[in-house]
Order: sequence, then structure tokens, then C-alpha cells
Amino acid sequence: MDALAGLLDGPRAKGAFLLRMIMEPPWSVRIEDGAPICLMCVTEGEAWVVPDTGEPVLLRPGDIAIARGPEPYTVADAPDAPPRARIGPDGACTTLTGEPLADAMRLGVRTWGNAPDGTTTVLVGTYRMDGEVGRRLLDALPGLLHLPADTWNCPLMPFLGEEIARDEPGQSAVLDRVLDLLLIAGVRAGFSRPGAEAPGWYRAMGDPVVGRALRLLQNDPAHPWSVASLAARTGVSRAALARRFTALVGEPPMAYLTGWRLALAADLLRDPDATVESVARRVGYSGAFALSAAFKRVRGVSPQEHRTAA
Repeated sequence: MDALAGLLDGPRAKGAFLLRMIMEPPWSVRIEDGAPICLMCVTEGEAWVVPDTGEPVLLRPGDIAIARGPEPYTVADAPDAPPRARIGPDGACTTLTGEPLADAMRLGVRTWGNAPDGTTTVLVGTYRMDGEVGRRLLDALPGLLHLPADTWNCPLMPFLGEEIARDEPGQSAVLDRVLDLLLIAGVRAGFSRPGAEAPGWYRAMGDPVVGRALRLLQNDPAHPWSVASLAARTGVSRAALARRFTALVGEPPMAYLTGWRLALAADLLRDPDATVESVARRVGYSGAFALSAAFKRVRGVSPQEHRTAA
């Protein structure tokens, strides 16, 4: 498992909000759903994504935009178009004064808009859950990642366009998995572009020493790792590994391991059937007391307080 796969291997889309939006100008939708991440793909026409801070981005057919929440933004036919509708939590659509619009703008299965034959079509996939494992990934993303069609080639968008309006058994599970794949493909393409400000852990995966060390930590976080054991497995001295790892990743190996273990633990604690003791042993701590001490020291709350808040 590499670092990116590890970060995406925890929380996955489950009952994600997916929608095909068909619009005819003039139109403008204010997004205030507080979702941790949203993917938008234009299949016909053009759409502007206008963050509250930052420059507007024009999406053309084949483009994808990944918006990192929970900050609001606007999607419209023009960068200066005033909002005409609002999307709130769980995809609730209203006027700016709070009057429901869902029935008035429903055009079919997972299809919504102001005109059934509108000239612009946007596929929207929104993750509802802000999982703690995904937080490291979300923190590495810009507020708005734009991938023009001519910079990447992804066959998933036409498939999503075909599947999003179907109403068949198991359809939500199919759409969840397609959304996961599209997110992975988009993030990977974004981080791999020339000049991209990819996080240190992503760039370090290409290093023969640090990349191997990262994979070892990702694959087996419960192992009693030390700098010495990591150095032995990567074929360098302890000093060389510590120096090289810190320079490329931005933190020492054991600090990275602690962060990764606690991120995994935070996600596992969302399962009400998992005890703190069982979670502790799964992520490399001797028991509930050791995990609680580390959790409190690093995150400022106990595992139980985190679980209650989640």
C-alpha cells in the first residue's frame, strides 16, 4: 500500500449524494452543504466554480473540479451571476429565503435543474462523511483543484454519466464505488502535474529509501517500529534514514507513524461496536490506556470524547 492508497482506504463513500444537474442560463447555485469534498464534472456546456476566496474556475466538457469543504462556493453560468438557489446540508435545495425547490426542479432519477433540455450538464458527487483518515488527504488538497480535460484522460466520467440516472437494485453502491475511483484518479492526476504542490509524503513515495519506509509504516502500523528497525529494512543507517525522511516528508519517521496510527484510530472509533482496547491493538498501542494518552496528547481529546463528537 502506498501513502495515497492508505489515506483513501479508510472512509469510503456510503450513500454519497450524486446528482446530474441540467441548467439553462441564467442560473447560479450557492453551495453551503458543509460537505468535506465534492467532485464536479461537466459533460455539456460550461460552468463556473466561484470560491469565496480565490479565483473563479471555468469548467468545460471533460473537466473535473474537486472542491474541498466545508467552505461554501457558487456554481453558475457566469462568474458574477447572483445566486438563485441554495444547496444546504444533505443536498436540501431551497430558494435564498428558504422555500423548498426540490420538487419544482426535479427532472428525474438523480436529475435536477431548471430545464430538461438545458445546454449545461454537470455531474456532482458529494461525500457526506468527514472521516479522520481522509483529513490528512483533505489538508493536502487546495480549496479547489481543477483538472482540464486536456491534462488527464479518465474513462470514468462517461460511465458515471450513464449510471447516475439509473434506478436499479444496488445502484447506490455502484455509484459510491465509481465516485471513489474518480476521486483517486483526480487526486493522483492533480498531484502528478508538473509544478503541482503535492504534499511531502506523496513526493517522497518516489524515493527508494523513504518511499519504502512509508510503505512499511502504511502496510503495518501495528508493528513495533523504531527508527533502527526501519533503517534495517531500508538498508541505510538510522541517522541517514531520520535525516532523509524528515527532509522529504516534513516530520521524523516516528512522528509520522504516530499521526498515521491516530488517524486510523480516529476512523475506527466511529464504529460503535469497536472498543477502545480493540482499536488500540489494531493500530499498534499496547492497550486502551496507551492509546488514550497518545490521543489526548496529540488531539486534545480522549478517544471517547472523539467518538461522542463524531
